[in-house]
Amino acid sequence: DADIVVPDLRGFGESDKHLGDPGQCYSAQAQARSVVGLLDQLGLDRVVLGGYDIGSRIAQTLARMHPQRVSAMVLSPPLPGIGDRILEPEAQKQFWYQTFHQLTLADDLIDGNPEAVRAYLRHFWNHWSGPQFTIADDDLDRLAEGYESPGSFTASIGWYRAGAGSVALSLSERTPDPTQRIGIPTQVLWPDRDPVFPRRWADRLDSFFSDITVHFCENAGHFTPVECAPEFANLVRGCL
Repeated sequence: DADIVVPDLRGFGESDKHLGDPGQCYSAQAQARSVVGLLDQLGLDRVVLGGYDIGSRIAQTLARMHPQRVSAMVLSPPLPGIGDRILEPEAQKQFWYQTFHQLTLADDLIDGNPEAVRAYLRHFWNHWSGPQFTIADDDLDRLAEGYESPGSFTASIGWYRAGAGSVALSLSERTPDPTQRIGIPTQVLWPDRDPVFPRRWADRLDSFFSDITVHFCENAGHFTPVECAPEFANLVRGCL
């Protein structure tokens, strides 16, 4: 039904990795500019953006910076409207890692250490997935390979060191003037068993988007691309 472009975002996968100032490379604005550069290089004009987790933040940023380049969006959390609820005790049981990523201790303990990388990733895949999903060992091995080489883990947490993590953004967000809401038609797929972004946090989206529809994926945890793949694909198809 469509041509699909799935880039490795800066700092992840096979993309380039800069270990200098994270704000210059890994902020939401810098990431969005890189995606726009890719659209220009590929000669793509008005596209449907699909974004999950960090990709969701980047898609929202791109939509604000260049609304004329986007015809529709399909997003999964994080999304705006969380506010200071992110400081609730239950939330902080999940978001501790964003503070950890600010410490050089994270580099010392994990970067370049394959066993530590695998254990770190296994923790999140076990704790954030829904009750019906368990990541296969082969898939975990493949994911870990992308973070094992020296510098790869440090590059991947540059997003948080650039102040783009959910804790920093949620505490700084302000409800926009109604005329400043994102006007691009937006479909949201929200897993209803996501321990990181509970479904009750979907209650303020109308304050940030003027044309938004929320769908809940039942019995799914945080990992939308693997736990809700058909549902996400169908929403994208509906935007074409």
